[in-house]
Amino acid sequence: MSSGQSEDDTEKTSGADKYNIETAEILANEAQHLPVAEATPIYEQLLLLFPTAAKFWRQYVEAYMATNNDDATKQIFSRCLLHCLQIPLWRCYIRFIRKVNDKKGMEGQEETRKAFDFMLNCVGADIASGPVWMEYIAFLKSLPAINGQEESHRMTTVRKVYQKAIVTPTHHIEQLWKDYENFENSVSRQLAKGLISEYQPKYNSARAVYRERKKYVDEIDWNMLAVPPSGSYKFATTTAVAMQVSHGSPWGHFLHHSWCEKEIAEKAEAQLASEKEGVVGNPQRIDTASSNKRIIFTYEQCLMYMYHYPDIWYDYATWHAKGGSIDAAIKVFQRALKALPDSEMLRYACAELEESRGAIQAAKKIYESLLGDGVNATSLSHIQFMRFLRRTEGVEAARKYFLDARKSPSCTYHVYVAYATMAFCLDKDPKMAHNVFEAGLKRFMHEPVYILEYADFLIRMNDDQNIRALFERALSSLPPEESVEVWKKFTQFEQTYGDLASMLKRTKVVAGESDGGGWAGVAAKCTTKSDRNGLQRVVEWSTETCEISNLLDSCGAAVEQRRKEALSGAEDGTALESSLQDIWLTKNINKKVEKCILANGTILIDKTSMTNISTTSPKIVYPDTSKMVIYDPKHTPGT
Repeated sequence: MSSGQSEDDTEKTSGADKYNIETAEILANEAQHLPVAEATPIYEQLLLLFPTAAKFWRQYVEAYMATNNDDATKQIFSRCLLHCLQIPLWRCYIRFIRKVNDKKGMEGQEETRKAFDFMLNCVGADIASGPVWMEYIAFLKSLPAINGQEESHRMTTVRKVYQKAIVTPTHHIEQLWKDYENFENSVSRQLAKGLISEYQPKYNSARAVYRERKKYVDEIDWNMLAVPPSGSYKFATTTAVAMQVSHGSPWGHFLHHSWCEKEIAEKAEAQLASEKEGVVGNPQRIDTASSNKRIIFTYEQCLMYMYHYPDIWYDYATWHAKGGSIDAAIKVFQRALKALPDSEMLRYACAELEESRGAIQAAKKIYESLLGDGVNATSLSHIQFMRFLRRTEGVEAARKYFLDARKSPSCTYHVYVAYATMAFCLDKDPKMAHNVFEAGLKRFMHEPVYILEYADFLIRMNDDQNIRALFERALSSLPPEESVEVWKKFTQFEQTYGDLASMLKRTKVVAGESDGGGWAGVAAKCTTKSDRNGLQRVVEWSTETCEISNLLDSCGAAVEQRRKEALSGAEDGTALESSLQDIWLTKNINKKVEKCILANGTILIDKTSMTNISTTSPKIVYPDTSKMVIYDPKHTPGT
């Protein structure tokens, strides 16, 4: 290790090298030329890293097939087939089955037929499954028929397989249709006419679906290895989980991808969306069960290449849950946690699903696994477990856990805010919430966000006295560059809820008119542009407020002077009223203020509207009531 390279950098590098695709390909090529005993450790190492790599499984199993080790071959197939839905691997499986049962007579033929049925049930919907259908049909045609009844049964079986094949969108659908026409004509031309005309529309629909599906499938590299996400995708995963602490965001689709990974994800999402929509309106008119089967197959294929992407696992599980298959969703989550044991998102989602179906102990076990020994637990894990206990075991259980969690070195102010909010909103205990906020203030006075959360709570409690005390305490301890948002909140509070005197006092402090020197110069000390801009906005608003107050003061002085002159007998009451109005209007017109704006953005006075103000008193016209009569419904107009 070089002196400039840290241990963390080394771990990241080794983790990235572990999934190096070029190295994996080289190892796989070397293993093909080694004896099976020497190649086995290499294949096991590769498949531990790439458990959905169908091409590595195929090479591995073919190495044992070459040595006629049937037991080892069966064991390998049992480990990979159901989660590696790739046609070349499954054709390798059917070759093995045919080889094993080739000399077993009727019993072997029946076993082979069952294997074909099993294979087509699993991968028969694959767009590349055409050769599998053809091979199965050829196998059925090759079966011996001793008498006419067996011949008729064989033809019926072949016909049923053909009829399934020609309505399955595959690359070979046109060839299968031609073969089906020839088959029916060879059996009975009269019967063929009716059957072909019946299946022609179904075949046309399947061919249309194939052309639409081909657009998505052609862009997929079927030999691509599944590697963990990196770059912006991994960062977005961590960020999205962290956002849950303060915002309670849903787990759904919030991930972003780097360009390469984004392209892979978009292809997978487009393919899944196409299947969920029934490939543009479900032209084949397939039933719900068949449609769900096709969607499951597509998810499984996506996971072969996006095995390390948590959002694909989450989407797969929630799709099952929305359809009412909770057990299937739990199984998907269990597979996902085995694939991605470090994914907090999947753990929380699985725990919530377990809780929703009443499996409280199973959910609690997942939460406890997230907490571990408590030393390395995150704030989110503390908060989520606390909420879980409140829901399942009651208020006292949540309170006891909070008292333990606050002693943890990983406990941040988020835990205090979450528990105080829970006590206030759910337990209806404002006193407890206030005590929690006060206890947290001793530890987190340096956290502006905590101050703002506490202030919001006090505002909801209508406790203006403690709100001002909180702001005073916080602003006296926070460094200027970190107090921007607190000043903004304090100023906004005074403007919205305070009286004129307190508002002007606060704004003069911010604008720099107090003995303390003001805050206009603090903006230059702020470390970030957003902080400087935020503080500057506070200063500008406060300056405007002070200008308004000065305007009111000058107007008030002039009015008071004219009032004194009137009282001394210099003017009568009418003249006094006119003079006061003239003074007020003149002051407002001559004051060159472009706009006076409230904190909420409402325009009070602007320059253009002030020019329309008339200095003359409006003349009031009163109606003539001498000729008015009381309305009588018996009277008719004109009488």
